[in-house]
Amino acid sequence: MELQQSPTLNYGPAISTAVATDRIVETSIPARLDSLPWSGFHTRVVLALGITWILDGLEVTLAGALSGALKQSPTLNFSNLDLGVANSAYLAGAVLGALGFGWLTDRIGRKKLFFITLALYLSATAATALSWDIASYALFRALTGAGIGGEYTAINSTIQELVPARYRGWTDLIINGSFWIGAAMGAVAAIVLLDPAVIGPDLGWRFAYLIGATVGLVVLLMRMWIPESPRWLMIHGRPDRAAEIVDDIERTVIGHDQDASDGRFPRMRLKMRDHTPIREVVHTLFSAYRQRALVGLVLMVAQAFFYNAIFFTFALVLTDFYGIRADRVGWYLLPFAAGNFLGPLLLGRLFDTLGRRAMIMFTYGVSGLLLALSGYLFSIGALSAQGQTIAWMVIFFFASPAASAAYLTVSETFPLEVRALAIAVFYAVGTGIGGVVGPALFGALIDTGSRASVFAGYLLGAFLMIAAAIVAWRYAVSAERKSLEQIARPLASME
Repeated sequence: MELQQSPTLNYGPAISTAVATDRIVETSIPARLDSLPWSGFHTRVVLALGITWILDGLEVTLAGALSGALKQSPTLNFSNLDLGVANSAYLAGAVLGALGFGWLTDRIGRKKLFFITLALYLSATAATALSWDIASYALFRALTGAGIGGEYTAINSTIQELVPARYRGWTDLIINGSFWIGAAMGAVAAIVLLDPAVIGPDLGWRFAYLIGATVGLVVLLMRMWIPESPRWLMIHGRPDRAAEIVDDIERTVIGHDQDASDGRFPRMRLKMRDHTPIREVVHTLFSAYRQRALVGLVLMVAQAFFYNAIFFTFALVLTDFYGIRADRVGWYLLPFAAGNFLGPLLLGRLFDTLGRRAMIMFTYGVSGLLLALSGYLFSIGALSAQGQTIAWMVIFFFASPAASAAYLTVSETFPLEVRALAIAVFYAVGTGIGGVVGPALFGALIDTGSRASVFAGYLLGAFLMIAAAIVAWRYAVSAERKSLEQIARPLASME
């Protein structure tokens, strides 16, 4: 029998809230999940859930690649400041969505939330295509961001809790890197839909946003069979259901249940709970784990500023400083996206072998140094549009796994009961400080027409990345190949 309750207790599949906090369960579910080999089940989980990053990449790329068309639209006629405000609205929505949905993810479960957040994304991105002025466009972008922000918390938690420990680092980086598959999709869509010979400038950008809604509908169907996290269920009063899910996963992966009675799998004693009080959440994040909180915050702020400030204004730099036509921007984005995806793909394994601390320091540090160098070359006019694109491609080959490692660090170094909210808090704070400010700041710097002003912005981004590298080397946790429960014991643990 997988789950053993204390001898004095006797419960059925349903456990009331009133008595759940008095129940003690002994389980080897985490060890059984971590012992499994990679299988088609894990691949399907990654595809159905990880596609969130493809959707985000699509949304962010469209926002950048369509900026020229939005400025030329006879209906909208946006300025650079309008675009910066709208992009910041998207990120502000993501911040609020992450916090609200992150709290709900830990409270009512992972599966319910990744359906709710996807439905919000679908509705809002479709509405964006119907925008009629800056206020409506910014509102719909904020709601789209809220859906994506909520997705980050629910999806990161679920994937971390279903993927075996020895694959967790590389898998997480690849999933986050898939953002750039979405970016490539957005770039191609922009190339086709902004071509005057195909669709007019005031219709092309509208059709482009409908692509995200269409992809989201397919994802909704793919997620129907994804189970709730057994790790979440075993703590939140449903150990029988958790055991059933693990049995099903084992039969799918290896063809039979694993025998949990022979002592091969370490067991844990947990006191089941209905929810975790907010006071305990705050104490856990900012007192008991304050050093980890510092690392997560620094990594998130640095990568959010670095990425959002540069990527949201990618098209503006090409059009305003290099004279690239708006309908040609997508071609420059494709090699940029390739570098961003290849980074996690080729370097991701090293996060599980060389280790988290060494690779986080290396990728953050190199990204910062390369940005400072390329920014200087930009400021003196030494780069062509092609040279600038190559420079960005090389920089983000290292920056992409660095940014993904920030999400990995936050999602694996806090206890299960607060995992989703931890992701939400640090994503929200990092994005609020680094992401919301970044696009608006760079939009204003680009509006000056001064290369020196833009270079100053690049130097700020480089400084933040190098500072994050130093903090990670000094304080980051060596979490490679360890179970989540080894890295941070559940708050419900009785041992």
